[in-house]
Amino acid sequence: MPLSMNREVFITCAVTGSGGTQDKSSHVPRSPAQIAESAIAAADAGAAVVHCHVRDPDTGTPSRKLAYYREVTDLIRASDVDCILNLTAGMGGDLVLDSVESPLPVNAASTDMAGATERIAHIAECRPEICTLDCGTMNFAEADYVMVNTPGMLREMARQMQALGVRAEIEAFDTGHLWFAKQLVEEGLIDDPVLVQLCHGIPWGAPDDLNTLMAMVNNVPDDWTFSAFSIGRNEMPFVAASVLSGGNVRVGLEDNLYLDKGVLASNAQLVERAVSIITNMGAKVIGPDEVRKRLKLTKRLPV
Repeated sequence: MPLSMNREVFITCAVTGSGGTQDKSSHVPRSPAQIAESAIAAADAGAAVVHCHVRDPDTGTPSRKLAYYREVTDLIRASDVDCILNLTAGMGGDLVLDSVESPLPVNAASTDMAGATERIAHIAECRPEICTLDCGTMNFAEADYVMVNTPGMLREMARQMQALGVRAEIEAFDTGHLWFAKQLVEEGLIDDPVLVQLCHGIPWGAPDDLNTLMAMVNNVPDDWTFSAFSIGRNEMPFVAASVLSGGNVRVGLEDNLYLDKGVLASNAQLVERAVSIITNMGAKVIGPDEVRKRLKLTKRLPV
């Protein structure tokens, strides 16, 4: 594939995620107000898109509580800083087996399995411009945890997202996920323009080496819009790599806690570092209005 650098790049900031990072950095936002504040600061620093999960305000553990999503959405939309809201729809597919010798019954305390309608109830309520669709099942680093997204579940979630008028952002953790995403597009369940996020470095999905990145990029159809990211220490190198390969970028505390070795970052600082890398490469960072035109999004107003 010939080098085709992206000259007009948008940044997504993944604000808080659902990993167990809440006690590893004081910058990881927990409450809806903190998540909204951090998202707004990231947008002010140059992120066109803010990707949000929610957490229990007291414990910091990931949550699917509708009221938390509603508060985050309302606060972001009421702010003076414009950005595109992207809410996760990846929760509700957590399967934790009991043990390697006796997998059933499942670990009820850790398993969180919900139906399609329940998994996107907050999408129907909040109507973000974008929501994520994790296009496959995957083993995660934990010994007995599986992220479950069956073909039937994904078809129904995509169908409901489409009916709500919310743009699905395909989350691809490996090339097989891209294969199924193409099938969803062929079946008419994901509308043009198609948006995909290439996810690297999450055990045990696509590793974050350049050969794998290019294998993923080469499996993205030419008329799709893609971003790519890596978690951890390679977050910023992947900013440059994604731009060089023709894509957009994602940074944020969901993916990496550090600005430099031993230096904890805020979301705004990670976005500022990404802006510096992109502009020093000779590319332009574009804002939410330009992204809306590119992706045919409709700005949602406060209610």
